[in-house]
Amino acid sequence: MSPGLRTYYLLLITGTISQVGSLISAVSISIAVFRATGHATPLTLVEFFSAVPIVAFGGFAGALADRFDRRLLMLIAQAGFVLCSGLMLWSFASGAFRLWHLYSLSFASAIFTTLQAPAFRASVVMLVPEAGRDRANAFAQMTGPAARAVALAGAGFLYVAIGVVGSILLDIATFLIASAALAIVRIPQPAETDEGRAFRGSIWRQTFDGFRYLAARPPLLGLCLYYGAANFVLGVALILGTPYFLARTGSEVLFGFVFSALNLGALAGALTMSVWGGTRPRINTVLPGMIVGGVSVALGGVARNAPELAAGFFVFTFTIPITNAATIGIFQAKVAPDLQGRVFAAFSQINGVSPPISFLIAGPLADQVFEPARRLQTWRLVSWAVGTGPGAGMGLMFVIAGLTATLFSLAVYAIPAIRRLETTLPDFQTTTPTSP
Repeated sequence: MSPGLRTYYLLLITGTISQVGSLISAVSISIAVFRATGHATPLTLVEFFSAVPIVAFGGFAGALADRFDRRLLMLIAQAGFVLCSGLMLWSFASGAFRLWHLYSLSFASAIFTTLQAPAFRASVVMLVPEAGRDRANAFAQMTGPAARAVALAGAGFLYVAIGVVGSILLDIATFLIASAALAIVRIPQPAETDEGRAFRGSIWRQTFDGFRYLAARPPLLGLCLYYGAANFVLGVALILGTPYFLARTGSEVLFGFVFSALNLGALAGALTMSVWGGTRPRINTVLPGMIVGGVSVALGGVARNAPELAAGFFVFTFTIPITNAATIGIFQAKVAPDLQGRVFAAFSQINGVSPPISFLIAGPLADQVFEPARRLQTWRLVSWAVGTGPGAGMGLMFVIAGLTATLFSLAVYAIPAIRRLETTLPDFQTTTPTSP
């Protein structure tokens, strides 16, 4: 294994450990806040404040990733995470906790996540040879589901055993592990390319370079916009996963069974992609995968019991790491290394617009429109598919979202410019360093 690959996998493994600590801490804080307030709204507001920075500051973070040492930026982000967790620890340990502490620190932590993400993504091409990049991207897709599986299995026990303060201390310890790994590795910086020289300018101008780059390459921009639109359509339904699964199963135990199936699906998909490597051209992995994912979400909407729900959403989460890895591979192949920070940031910003909107409209749609509608006479037109019991209204939302995403994906797949973008846009030829 080359030194670059060793560095890449070391960062992924220690990053996964850090994710486990963060998730355990987040679950403990969520339990404490819900017990103290009795309301779910504070927790949804945390999600909102965590989603805003990528849209607001993603371009600036991408410009920094292409201008400065990417390893240093990731170390700064890790220091920021430790600072935020330390302040949260003080808030709970001192008994001075207020909800605004949680909101402001969630927002600040998300800023550091926004700083870290393009720096890491843009570093992959400098560490991993092109031939193994799709498998390496797939391995990266395993980290989230693996961290969730470990964290959710132990979070409740740890909350009882060590409380919120202990959970936050554990989170800080895992951040320090990830920071230590970053401190001992070297990530090569890309040389300036002809493409990169064309985007010289002040850092404020470079904040928008990702969008200018994509606008000059309509097929890549179209792929970004498609991803953002598909994520919005599906997100309006998927954000309701917890209440939908609980309503359909009527059991916390069965809810846990369904949720476990989601994590297993994502792990299985990432493992499959790491072995398989996807198709060439990669677009023939991306769009068929999105089509299968949309169909599975629609089938999840008509599911009436835990096994059916688990099967439908297992298939959906199975497709996610496969399509994500292939999409990332397309951008890594087409974009010059010294521009990847800005382009990946623009891609994340386009995709980051939809979650806050989904958070704001999904709940009211479910509570005030679709769930009440199942009591109307006209509901018999769809009751044969989704039923009439609790969760049937949300089930119809899943059916609509899944079918819309499927038809949209088929339409995009029929566009020659998108389907042939890997042929019409040349790969950027680069030699990956073989020593750190």
